[in-house]
Amino acid sequence: MKNPISITSISSLSSLGNNGVSVWENYLNDTHFITKKVFDKSSSLVSEIANKHKEEIEQIRLSDNKYKNLDDSVLYAIYVARKVVEKAGWNSEENFGVNFGSSRGATALFEKYHQSFLESNTAETLSSPTTTLGNISSWVAHDLQTSGPEISHSITCSTGLHSLLNGIAWLNSGMSDKFMVGASEAALTEFTIAQMRALKIYAAETFDFPCKAFDLTKKKNTMILGEAAAAICLEKGNPENSIAKIVGVGYATEILEHNISISAEASCFQKSIRMAVGETPIDEIDAIVMHAPGTIKGDISEVSAIEKIFSSKTPFLTTNKWKVGHTFATSGILSIELAVMMLQHQQIIAVPFAEKQETPKKLNKILVNAVGFGGNAVSVLLSK
Repeated sequence: MKNPISITSISSLSSLGNNGVSVWENYLNDTHFITKKVFDKSSSLVSEIANKHKEEIEQIRLSDNKYKNLDDSVLYAIYVARKVVEKAGWNSEENFGVNFGSSRGATALFEKYHQSFLESNTAETLSSPTTTLGNISSWVAHDLQTSGPEISHSITCSTGLHSLLNGIAWLNSGMSDKFMVGASEAALTEFTIAQMRALKIYAAETFDFPCKAFDLTKKKNTMILGEAAAAICLEKGNPENSIAKIVGVGYATEILEHNISISAEASCFQKSIRMAVGETPIDEIDAIVMHAPGTIKGDISEVSAIEKIFSSKTPFLTTNKWKVGHTFATSGILSIELAVMMLQHQQIIAVPFAEKQETPKKLNKILVNAVGFGGNAVSVLLSK
């Protein structure tokens, strides 16, 4: 990237908490935030937002009559969007852009409306406007009263980092000076988890660490679904309130042999990483926050791609999915948040059950990866 983009604030809502202090404190221990959720006909391991934070979401729902029929994915996005612009010091008059992505969108609400249709053969009045993919960004923009561009999209699990790519493109085009990017996922439904189970990638057993993300010795897939929303404020140049800089981005899509697979050495990651690194010497990259979904092939292929590029100079590798599960679209933004926190605190967050690695003496540059069904990878290089 010729012109670095600054991150001026980040806000998230996940099982780790709803503010930077609690999120970092929860990263500092070896506790995971995965529990068992009981549905109508089954139970599954998931990573849920705490009840006290769900009560805050309910307050938003009740605060405006127009909000009472919105899906949680929209309300989660509104929640983090309010916090992130406050931290960045933005106001509606600046007409900043909004790009929120979601892999699943209004999951629970769509399922509810469809069930109602099956029972009555009649669609409810708001079944369409409250479940469209553009529903998230449009309501965030409405809530913040910004008239800048609103973009919503879905590119499976790399959606959050694709939102970031879009924001950077708008800023570099000169069409906007400020852009909020993010993702929201509220897909902890029985049907969604059944879909993951049908792919034979979902965790079926409870261990001390149910999601074995970055355990390259595991014999079973251990992906676990989490819910979360996160938002980032991006600005051109080097504002005084910058907390990190984006100095490289990369993206790639590979030809698939199967609907959900990537190649053994993840050629999409190799391409996206090389693009993000650019002319930066590889020995200057101190750590990588991996996508590492907790599946056998997913974890191994990503590590293989990294080793292919970095060889004997492999940076410190980590991931957060063993703590918060896979939050689909939001996962990449949560990984950005973790990387920024490690840069700020100059401290590595390791995966407790992974093979021990040499801890870097400093943290100046961290790479973040995400990939989704369809082999669409994104890599982002961050610096202090």
